[in-house]
Amino acid sequence: MYFFLSHLSFNDILLSTTIQPEMLHIILREGSSISLSGCLIQFYLFSACGTNEFFVLTVMSYDRYLAICNPLRYSSIIHLKLCVLLASSCWVCAMLFALPHTILLHQMTFCGSNIINHFYCDLLPLLRLSCSQTLIIERVSAANSIPILFLPLIFIFVTYINIIAAILRISTSTGRQKAFSTCSSHLTVVCMYCGTMMFNYVIPSEGQYSGLQKMVSVCYTIVTPLLNPLIYTLRNEEIKATLANLIFKKNL
Repeated sequence: MYFFLSHLSFNDILLSTTIQPEMLHIILREGSSISLSGCLIQFYLFSACGTNEFFVLTVMSYDRYLAICNPLRYSSIIHLKLCVLLASSCWVCAMLFALPHTILLHQMTFCGSNIINHFYCDLLPLLRLSCSQTLIIERVSAANSIPILFLPLIFIFVTYINIIAAILRISTSTGRQKAFSTCSSHLTVVCMYCGTMMFNYVIPSEGQYSGLQKMVSVCYTIVTPLLNPLIYTLRNEEIKATLANLIFKKNL
């Protein structure tokens, strides 16, 4: 669990670093400019980090499934080699899935208004500024949503059905509470991140909810990376005990 949490934390740091400095610059200057290459680099890094977040959360659901549904086999299945393989696969797949959109955007022509109606370079605001045909990139985006969003969500849903069924089979309430506490943090993050992502990229809006979409974007670019450490820390007894010991030693 801690191995995958470290990758989730590193991904959140990259995501925040990609978005927040430029966003603060826009707020302080009441606007900012960015080159086309800089915009595409930001879009690629954001797409890769956003996709990797889905994949890491999916792997973490598999880890929680084995820990609760197959606790006696957990140590033999989830060994370091498999953890490294799963984590590296998440990073590589995320970087590959982010490439087609970036390449297609680089080949498009942008004319007319050069004002991006957003606080970072996202796909939909960039497509609205393009004079080129956007049908291909829209189809690529729809096709990528299946392995990036829907398949991970289905996998997470199935694992949690099995996890809940296994928890309900536990005879004592203390045991059920302890088992559920190990996955409640992960489930909270999944609902928060996936819900906001689906609102912005799955539900069609045709631009009439652009203001609301920008507010929702704040959730998965700023709020979720900020809350992830707090959620996992406050729900983890070992981390709380370690922090308590550090504070107690300093007071002495």
